[in-house]
Amino acid sequence: MKKGLRRGLKGLGGLMLATGLLLLAGTAYEAYQSTQDMKSYTAPGKMYEVSGRNMHLYTTGRGNATVVLASGWGTPNPYVDFSPLYNKLKSQVKIAVYDRFGYGYSDYTDRPRDIDTITEEIHQLLRVSGQRPPYIMVGHSLGSLETVRFAQMYPDEVAGMVMIDGGSPEYYSTVAMEQSDWYFDSARLLVKTGIVRTLLHSDRITESLVVNPDLVTESMRKAATISTLKHAYNDNVIGEMRNSKTNAAHILEHKKEFSFPLTILTAGSEKPSEGSRAWQADQADFASWSSQGTQVTVAHAKNDIHNSQPDIVASEILELVKRSGEL
Repeated sequence: MKKGLRRGLKGLGGLMLATGLLLLAGTAYEAYQSTQDMKSYTAPGKMYEVSGRNMHLYTTGRGNATVVLASGWGTPNPYVDFSPLYNKLKSQVKIAVYDRFGYGYSDYTDRPRDIDTITEEIHQLLRVSGQRPPYIMVGHSLGSLETVRFAQMYPDEVAGMVMIDGGSPEYYSTVAMEQSDWYFDSARLLVKTGIVRTLLHSDRITESLVVNPDLVTESMRKAATISTLKHAYNDNVIGEMRNSKTNAAHILEHKKEFSFPLTILTAGSEKPSEGSRAWQADQADFASWSSQGTQVTVAHAKNDIHNSQPDIVASEILELVKRSGEL
């Protein structure tokens, strides 16, 4: 064997060994830190038994109306994610933020992630926790599906609805939200080996993957980071995504015009593209789901309007509460 080739193979072997040792060290580091995390990972709300598992609900605020907040797909910690919004609302209305199974402080479940099962779990949680309908349902992003289905299944328990850049059932029935198994496996490996935890020391990466650190307290940032690492692409979260198209089609089968007020909040795009124009058109059509539907475009906003412009979202929710007669 030539000396150059031998040196190259030796160097490659050394690199592979070093990489293996680093991954082992990272895995041990992550396992230890995860154990430490759980010592401070205390639910801010209360746990309730739903379908044999524990489900988390955070409540705050005062008043006659109860605003129920449904998070978007993959939101690691809804309690933290919605905090800029409910802090603007809680002086005038009651707030209920729930964690679906596989999110925040809730357990995992073996039940299928079809839309009727998810919606029935939410209804059961609100009932056993003593919340009093009718509710103002607020859905962010993919949370729009369970919000609409809730109104279909329990029409007497909904007084109004607000969508925060949430797609319509028509939109989600034609768009396949799909990722390959290797993507999720790779992401979980990055978590297991401590790489993601290390990256999350960066404010910029934390803002991209978890929450904007400037919008929440340090304890909330820590809680959301723990949630991200704990729940990274678990089966419940993946199941929601893979069932989204079927779930949307199921909702469309039961489509019927709502009579309560409906406000569609749409993030305005600074650089319109073919995709953004299609989204805008869908959002305008979404308002037609109610005889009292309206669309409001929020300029200079991204999908998480409740984080970037919580004042506008809070104002629109309170206006809808008044229209519904609940305030």
